[in-house]
Amino acid sequence: MFLDLFNNAKPVMAMLHLKGDNPEERLERAVVEADIYARCGVDAMIVEDYYGDVNDVEKALAYLSKERPDYILGVNVLDKFAKSYELALEYGAKFMQVDSICGHLEVTDEPAYFEMIDGYRRDKKIAVIGGVRFKYQPYLSNRSLKEDLEIGMMHCDAIAVTGAGTGVDTDTQKISEFREIMGDFPLVVAAGMTKDNIKEKLSIGDAAIVGSTFKDTRKDTGDVLAAHVEEFMDELRRCFR
Repeated sequence: MFLDLFNNAKPVMAMLHLKGDNPEERLERAVVEADIYARCGVDAMIVEDYYGDVNDVEKALAYLSKERPDYILGVNVLDKFAKSYELALEYGAKFMQVDSICGHLEVTDEPAYFEMIDGYRRDKKIAVIGGVRFKYQPYLSNRSLKEDLEIGMMHCDAIAVTGAGTGVDTDTQKISEFREIMGDFPLVVAAGMTKDNIKEKLSIGDAAIVGSTFKDTRKDTGDVLAAHVEEFMDELRRCFR
């Protein structure tokens, strides 16, 4: 279901971080960034309350779904699975991201969490990308990576892998370890992508979530720069399309 959402091999999902000093600026910036991404051939955009709040996420989704209906949208309201699902459904987003799908809870707390997730996923309207051993997330299950991945795959449509932090390289060995355990299940490299490591990382992974490298400073605090998006997508096409 997940990879079928996109027209291209090795789809790229770009972050809309909702940076700005007020709600009007955050919306305006999100639209400008989304249009840059679309012109440069990015496959989808994830609207996230990285800087803004859930109201900013909703405003961006409402505007883009109405005024840019051809854009493929995803949602990540951080640490609020139910709200991400609600907004995705209301505004026609095709997928949502949750930073940790398995391994971040005590085992005794997992049944209620999985019941909630599976309840939302039952109608299969919104695809879910779920992180395992994800940046900044706790590891509380005390299970092996293999066990957490096998459980996680039961509750989402793609698994996301990262390094230690935003913009930090996701070690190729870690990506390979995930792939070996997961088989053909969709694997998303969700941090540390650059134009120089596209072939290395995406020869193993199926898709990428990209944010920092698209910024003028190559950091999450920067502003999206069209030239950086273009060079990344040109290299991706050279390698895989």
